[in-house]
Amino acid sequence: MKIVSTRRVTMSGKLVLLLVMVCLKGMAWGANWDHAVDFNENFRLLWTVRGAEITMEIQAKTLGYVGVGFSEDGTLSGADMAIGWVDQGQPYFQDRHVKKNSDGEPVVDPSQDYVLLLGYENATHTVLRFRRKLDTCDTYHDLPITNDTMRVIFMYHENEPKRGAVTPGSLPKPLEAYRGYRSLFLTQRVTQDAIRLDLKIRTLELRNQDVELPQNDATLYWCKIFKLTDINKKHHLVKYEPVFESSASRPYMHHIILYECQGSSNELEMLSREQGRPCFQPDNPRQCNVVVATWARGSEGFTFPQEVGYPLDIYQARYYMMETHYHHAMDGVGVNVNSPPMVDNSGLRLYYTQALRKYDAGVLSVGIDPNWRHIIPPGQERVISEGHCIEECTKAAFPASGINIFGVMMRTHQIGKQVRLRQIRGHDELPPVAQDSNTDANYQEFRRLTSPVKAMPGDRLVAECTYDSSTRKAITLGGKTTREETCLVLALYYPRQKELTVCHSLPSLPTVLHSLGIEELAVNSNPVLILLPAELAGMTLESRLVTYDWANQFESFQRITRRGSFKPLCWGAKNTLIPGTEYIEAHSPNLTKVWHPPLTCSTKTRFVTQNNLDIPVLEEDESNNIIEGAARSKVSRSSATETMGLSNATNLRHFLALYSPLIALLPIFLTNFLAT
Repeated sequence: MKIVSTRRVTMSGKLVLLLVMVCLKGMAWGANWDHAVDFNENFRLLWTVRGAEITMEIQAKTLGYVGVGFSEDGTLSGADMAIGWVDQGQPYFQDRHVKKNSDGEPVVDPSQDYVLLLGYENATHTVLRFRRKLDTCDTYHDLPITNDTMRVIFMYHENEPKRGAVTPGSLPKPLEAYRGYRSLFLTQRVTQDAIRLDLKIRTLELRNQDVELPQNDATLYWCKIFKLTDINKKHHLVKYEPVFESSASRPYMHHIILYECQGSSNELEMLSREQGRPCFQPDNPRQCNVVVATWARGSEGFTFPQEVGYPLDIYQARYYMMETHYHHAMDGVGVNVNSPPMVDNSGLRLYYTQALRKYDAGVLSVGIDPNWRHIIPPGQERVISEGHCIEECTKAAFPASGINIFGVMMRTHQIGKQVRLRQIRGHDELPPVAQDSNTDANYQEFRRLTSPVKAMPGDRLVAECTYDSSTRKAITLGGKTTREETCLVLALYYPRQKELTVCHSLPSLPTVLHSLGIEELAVNSNPVLILLPAELAGMTLESRLVTYDWANQFESFQRITRRGSFKPLCWGAKNTLIPGTEYIEAHSPNLTKVWHPPLTCSTKTRFVTQNNLDIPVLEEDESNNIIEGAARSKVSRSSATETMGLSNATNLRHFLALYSPLIALLPIFLTNFLAT
């Protein structure tokens, strides 16, 4: 009997130990985070995505109520909210929503889809930890958390509802508590892993030198050449991040792109000794066109996967060009013209190592070449433009085993709303490499794909951009400034190949003219005159653009531009077109299998590809450059792993509070177990 009793106690002890270990493991998992963002000095959000669920934690400097939520446009109207507070040690937490066009008060949802895991306050802060499904299927009150750019709104107030009241009007001053929003990738965010600086990891800062910042609403593209003198053999770039000189110049920073320059020349050597100069000048070097790194406003930088690094090799490239786009970010706020000009010395910090990784990374640009032929009509809620990387180019450049795309950055300017990188193999459309149906021009950074996507030789890649021009009164043209528009997807991939670095397309001139109802222009006319059709004969191109009936002719314009001919532009690392592609006239493919997004409980619309149309083929006339001037005269001019940071005693206290129901059952469990 004594031996049996001892055995029973030993078994029960093991069970208790197992239960405690499970609890501790659950606590430890919840206390480590994949991502952390400070919305301001008083509000931090931490989160981790596991499968179909997201766990989040609010750490706010207040003893009142706090809240976080999701909104389509960053306002309270129609927002999906989680609101909570702690009163005398008792946490209160609700799933709420804000009605459209209401007074802004979050009201309690009929369906409570957020689950509180932990809630407490100390002398200064309120902390709430909770989880929810990415898609709660509450289509009336909750917004699904997707791979799109999410507008995450946040609230906090010094007061809280009395005695945990949840009736309408009990939440103190919600409009005062609302602090704004941050655009974030929640599910495809790049984890900025800490890089341990040692003998193998070194840093290099590439900075501008006293660049005079633009005044008022002006835009400046500044280019500076750097020569790598400290790297004498091949290294791998493993991480990069922005370096801001000051908080005053930071609002001016729109994006930074670092290009690799092919070869060495006296011109590059002389330029590397200069301060820099405005970009896009006729005498600027043309051999700097291979993207190495890119930062855009809202990004924290990029960390490469463990098996991949971008090669820095002086035998391939010793010179690099940094392009910095300066544009004041605060709408309606200019610079005092009487104040002295501000100068900037910001740039990029590179982390590189001599311990080479398995794969060399490359960057492939897919999209529409920035050019006036990319026309976006005014007054339209949905305008679709496409940039094609055609089969002939990928077949000539990609290795037989294909390339593996592991990250993308999708870029538009002010009126871009949706972007996706489509993949077509033969006549079948595969699932998109990446997509975003809620882009933000002020938050465009690389996103890490869940798993690399294989692109094979002969595949077609299409950058598809959707714009909302409903607030514009005149056409918007393609270009590099923020007043113009762009449609580009930068794809990070491995293994690197140099045959294809820029894979763009450009609508043919006949397609552009046909989309405007023009059959033929008068030869050598200035201003540019229309010859055919007869009803437009004698009208200037400028007049046609101004008087075109976009309201009734938009569908025809859209159909022609999407199905008309275009010119592929497939450039290699040496700034030359891939042989055999110079004279190709390409069209959109005829698809027999069209991709449709999978249906979910929150799916409202499905993508439909238009059928192919017969478009008359007109001759290209590249010499008539005066057409661009006529078009541009009437364009629109609108402008890391974190821990809870609690003491051991605090950890124990919250562990006991969280798992006290389970611990309370242990004596009953042991009594029953020993009695058997």
